[in-house]
Amino acid sequence: MRCGARSTETGSTATREHLGTATSTALLFRTLGNTIGTPILGGLLYARLPAEGAAPADYAAGLSVVFLAPVPVGLVLIVAATRLRDQPLREELAGERVLVETAPMALAQDDHYTIISSDCHAGGSHTAYREYLEEKYVADFDAWRGEYKNPYKDLGDTRKLRNWDNDIRNGQQEADGIVAEVVFPNTVPPFFPSFVLFAKPPRPEEYDRRLAGVRAHNRWLVDWCNEFPERRAGVGQIFLNDVDDALADIRWIKDNGLRGGILLPNIPPNTDYMKPLYDPCYDPVWALCQELEVPVTVHGGTGNPDYGPYAVSMLLYINEVPFYSQRPLVQFILSGVFERFPDLRFVMTETGCQWVPPLLERLDGVIRGIRDTGATGEIRYGSEHVLKRDATEYFHQNCWMGVSQPGPDDVAARHAIGLDRFMWGSDYPHDEGTHPYTREHLRSRFAGVDPTEVEMMLTTNAAKLYGFDLDALLPLARTFGPTVAEVATPIDAVPDKTLERLSADMDPKAIK
Repeated sequence: MRCGARSTETGSTATREHLGTATSTALLFRTLGNTIGTPILGGLLYARLPAEGAAPADYAAGLSVVFLAPVPVGLVLIVAATRLRDQPLREELAGERVLVETAPMALAQDDHYTIISSDCHAGGSHTAYREYLEEKYVADFDAWRGEYKNPYKDLGDTRKLRNWDNDIRNGQQEADGIVAEVVFPNTVPPFFPSFVLFAKPPRPEEYDRRLAGVRAHNRWLVDWCNEFPERRAGVGQIFLNDVDDALADIRWIKDNGLRGGILLPNIPPNTDYMKPLYDPCYDPVWALCQELEVPVTVHGGTGNPDYGPYAVSMLLYINEVPFYSQRPLVQFILSGVFERFPDLRFVMTETGCQWVPPLLERLDGVIRGIRDTGATGEIRYGSEHVLKRDATEYFHQNCWMGVSQPGPDDVAARHAIGLDRFMWGSDYPHDEGTHPYTREHLRSRFAGVDPTEVEMMLTTNAAKLYGFDLDALLPLARTFGPTVAEVATPIDAVPDKTLERLSADMDPKAIK
């Protein structure tokens, strides 16, 4: 099924655990009927038993009241439960999963954090990718590779080795205290016109070869992650040009253990050969990801239009791309994707998070206004525009944030977005990331934060979403992870890294 041209028609921290489904008053009465007798029975038993030395008849008389009093009460409640119409305890809780906070265990100062970066990048070399291509594309790849010009200095000098060399990569990560990572793509797969994250969705004439390229990357990624499976959760790539192909790739990604889920192509507004993300033609994709519990991630720095070959292009990109990176969240909320797929796991990575609360507040106002009045100003809306919940509720139901190299305002927003939805990231091996000063970065951001909260942001939130085995990571954490005391030690400033200007390190063609 093609989604082509647009149609002109219309554990040691506090955790949340599922306890079941609170659906009805009948459930309440059955529970009371089964349990209320215990305290009543105990109290009456203490009050009614005669003193020591009483005759057997006195014991019998006392016990008769003890047992007769609670039994009718319990029976009445149980019978009432069978006759009550099954009604929600509260309308908004009907069918909702009940969550409770379990008490956190205090961390000792000499405990080590098991740090999981929710945002790292890796990829194969062209030589490696050639081995993972389908045979029918190898000749075309060889011809394409001979003409390809790399616009990225960090993929052309020795820094490129960090993308695939285990000794270099693991050594640098361990020195930073990081023992596990969620791995996004970073190099240039076969037939791509530019950097894998910035490349626009393929045009129809490019689709087959570009699809072969991302599938070669996915096969490489499976083998590379399996070299250290406890440490790496790979994010597979798909395209949305053909929904049937996307569904097949999602199943393959799940079956082959890429626990990071899928990287969602962010469709720019001037992509006239594809339908937008809010089109219902993609519902089978969201349905399958929900069914298979495959996280769907939008990565920052994507979704922008083509700015053309102008000197100002990079300046326009760096100033406008935050807006374009945020559009999928707005589109999923307002188009009802989260309403239709309440268990879909949607992640936004390397976009920060301090912008989320004010955006949700604004969307809440729009949604409530339409729900209450059917209008905003002179614009009138029909029933198809009315959402049952506010944007904030949809966010807390469906969304997580991969907060890379967070700033102070991002950390301050952790409670507003939900402490259990904040996943710290280093952005390794990108030069603007926290390496090689990750330990100093952590001190600068989390020195004054409760260690139980720090552990949620550095460890348990990502472990739950991506299925990391914390027991398997514990020996690494005890060897390389920073201690609670180290992270709690304030630091005046993180050492400054000397970075080349972006325009000097990356050709404007890289964002095409």
